Amino acid sequence: MKKLYLGMSMAALLAMALTGCGGQKEAAAPTNSQAAAPAAEKPAETANKQETRTIKYLDKEYTVPAKADRIVITGSMESMEDSLVLGVNPIGAISVGGKFPEMFAPVTSQAQSIGEKTQPNLETILSLKPDVILGSSKFPPEVAQKLGKIAPTFPVSHISTNWEANLLLLGELTGKQEEAQKALQSYKDEAAAAKAKLGEALKDKKVVVIRIRQGDINIYPEKVFFNPSLYTDLGLAVPAEVKAAKAQEIVSLEKFSELNPDYLFVQFSPDENKDNPKALDDLQKNPIWQSITAVKNGKVFVNVVDPLAQGGTAWSKTNFLKAAVEKLSAN
Repeated sequence: MKKLYLGMSMAALLAMALTGCGGQKEAAAPTNSQAAAPAAEKPAETANKQETRTIKYLDKEYTVPAKADRIVITGSMESMEDSLVLGVNPIGAISVGGKFPEMFAPVTSQAQSIGEKTQPNLETILSLKPDVILGSSKFPPEVAQKLGKIAPTFPVSHISTNWEANLLLLGELTGKQEEAQKALQSYKDEAAAAKAKLGEALKDKKVVVIRIRQGDINIYPEKVFFNPSLYTDLGLAVPAEVKAAKAQEIVSLEKFSELNPDYLFVQFSPDENKDNPKALDDLQKNPIWQSITAVKNGKVFVNVVDPLAQGGTAWSKTNFLKAAVEKLSAN
């Protein structure tokens, strides 16, 4: 009975927060009045909520507490990676398969799981009393609205080309603007040096990144996943098949063999291939795969960065660039 009572209490508290706030905060653009939660919701934070500031992110303005120490990350693996770059420790973070991935160990030792990437636990988030929530631009409007009633919520972009804005946002929220700027400049300097080193040598070569998901080969558009690092930052030629892709696209092995890359980066995560855990092994044994130029010449590189890496973040780009330069420079 005690467990039932506690469960009902938490459910009631969540219902009060999500209905009683009645439009005080919107995920897209909260106002100053919206940033202040009723005393009944968060009595310990009332004083802090009285002082607010405005942050501009991707051409929209958001009102947040002047001091945002309690950050919850839900849905945005991009923000998880940005936390690694800036050394930010969220109080609530995304779990994968019920646990925090090893790659996020440096910033999750004191964090509580708030659910999986696409399944935020609203009750847990509410209980953590966050100052700010870093959500995802992939969230449906109804999820964003519910999160916005708990605390000011940013729909952090999942688009690779917004990687700088995402890192600068976390830097501004946490007072680590200088660290964010240094990380961005460091990457740009390293990319420029790598481009000068590799550009001429690889100008006639096809370099491709694929991801194996559910046993299928996936290619991505020019501006998605790790592709901006290859084709924009390093200035490598964009294969026609990549240029033609409009979104993540599954291609058959036969079709991929026609692309016939000279260098191939493969990302394979067991978490994304639970129904076909031997997909990569089977692929590597296939005669069609073995006929590809990159395979024949030993220029296939598997998981040069953690397979959970999103591709379009400062952490992904920095680590992928180092690995890619090393592999592409080798004879």
